[in-house]
Amino acid sequence: MRKTCLDMVYELARKDSRIFFIGSDLGVGTLKQFKTEMPNRFLMEGVSEANLVGMAAGLALEGKIVYINTIATFLTRRCFEQVALDLCLHKANVRLIANGGGVVYAPLGPTHEAIEDIAIFRTLPRMTILAPADAEEMRRLMPATVDHQGPIYIRLGKGGDPVVTNDRVPFQIGKAYPMKEGSDALIVSTGIMLKAALEAAASLEAVGIKTGVLHVPTVKPFDQETFLEKARPVPAIVTVEEHSVIGGLGGAVAEIMAEAGFQTPKRFRRIGIPDVFPDQYGSQASLLRRYEITAEKIVSVIRQLRGLEQPQPQPA
Repeated sequence: MRKTCLDMVYELARKDSRIFFIGSDLGVGTLKQFKTEMPNRFLMEGVSEANLVGMAAGLALEGKIVYINTIATFLTRRCFEQVALDLCLHKANVRLIANGGGVVYAPLGPTHEAIEDIAIFRTLPRMTILAPADAEEMRRLMPATVDHQGPIYIRLGKGGDPVVTNDRVPFQIGKAYPMKEGSDALIVSTGIMLKAALEAAASLEAVGIKTGVLHVPTVKPFDQETFLEKARPVPAIVTVEEHSVIGGLGGAVAEIMAEAGFQTPKRFRRIGIPDVFPDQYGSQASLLRRYEITAEKIVSVIRQLRGLEQPQPQPA
């Protein structure tokens, strides 16, 4: 996913002289072709991310469209004030490409695991948050970022994620995409969790529970219209995300549901990382299993909400 994203930055820059790239302590050879062909629009900055955001803001206010790439935790936790004041306050056209959304950096522990990045940036006015499901969706997403007004946070997965989206509908910032229809339950997912959502829906359908899947690649601004259209007919709704259950996709959905005034009651559950710093090192897959952010867990939760299964104890 990261390679596709950066390759698209290069392709877009070849066509648009406004595009400027800044990397922060990235590996030797990253976007080498960009650097060779367009050296006046390429900068590799050292490990000073707050300064990087400030530079990007200045370039954006002079008419550039700036793409930044570094680790997600550094862009969110470390640069919050600069992002808020230099980018969001001034509606600067800077695109924050964030490596390692979720628990991708599980081998490095909680200093590098971006489990609250969406929650942090959801609080900022004028911030747009994108979390594509796979490299092909990233390819469709990137052209839409060029002329979008204001800052964008682009959350990257590990890379090599299975392709589960399709190109039947052109990508549009601010739109959610129904991937499967169902009248018994609805799964709402973002980022790479779309794969688990689709697997869960298939398993549930095999036992007669028709489950819809709504993919939300734009977490902010949230597509309330499409969500409410798909949510109204179903009695059970589950969100799933590679993020804390506090303040991310599940938080956004809960806020909307609380004010929706549904005519029929809904049962609702969030699946994600509990209110903890992950305490184990390992792999992205091992931590997702530890916190039960899996297709099997989605199936179990929907069965519980439908009254077909007793709740299980939560992991410590």
